[in-house]
Amino acid sequence: MTTPRPTGGPAGQPAPDSPDRTRSDEGVTGAGGAEVRLAVDEMIRVLGSHVGGDWTVAAGTLEWSCWTTVAHVAHDLLACAGQLAGRPADGYLLCDLMVSPTASPAEALAVAAACGGLLAVALDAADPGLRAWHFGPCDPTGFAAMGVAETLLHTYDITRGLGVDWQLPARLATVVLVRLFPDAPPGPPGEVLLWMTGRAAFAGRPRRGSWTWQAALP
Repeated sequence: MTTPRPTGGPAGQPAPDSPDRTRSDEGVTGAGGAEVRLAVDEMIRVLGSHVGGDWTVAAGTLEWSCWTTVAHVAHDLLACAGQLAGRPADGYLLCDLMVSPTASPAEALAVAAACGGLLAVALDAADPGLRAWHFGPCDPTGFAAMGVAETLLHTYDITRGLGVDWQLPARLATVVLVRLFPDAPPGPPGEVLLWMTGRAAFAGRPRRGSWTWQAALP
């Protein structure tokens, strides 16, 4: 398996959509397969040229290494795809993804990209009325938003560990906030999402010690 070719601008720089700006939810629709693909493409664009770095270092403020973090992204993206395909109503499918511990950073990143592709395909095929378990009944837009969030937030964590300067793409961060964090304050979407997920302080608010998102529907 080979690492997908990075796309977009030069690694370490924001994609055209990326510069943070004051959030506007106007015109933002529910997340789907297209948004997951964009998030995965951004992950590959940013991290793909840094696979020769030391991925044994901690990923930002996480206790995991950068390698373990990208393996976690692969795990969660595939888990979301499995929930959509299996449609369990009261729990998680009893399966797990293990990325080979001998995989290089490039190979682990390729696994994450493949799992993101599977989630995107599952979302493309999902009926809007589909419900599957994620701490309650969750619709496809919820699984898509979680896939985008897992990809972007852990890309951020890994860039912190590798010393790469990067900002979360504003539009994709907004999609996550609208679906998973309806109580988020106004402000630049990337900065708000980092605050909502306990990764940074924001506008005089201290870094959050605990947080959760709202994926399940009432």
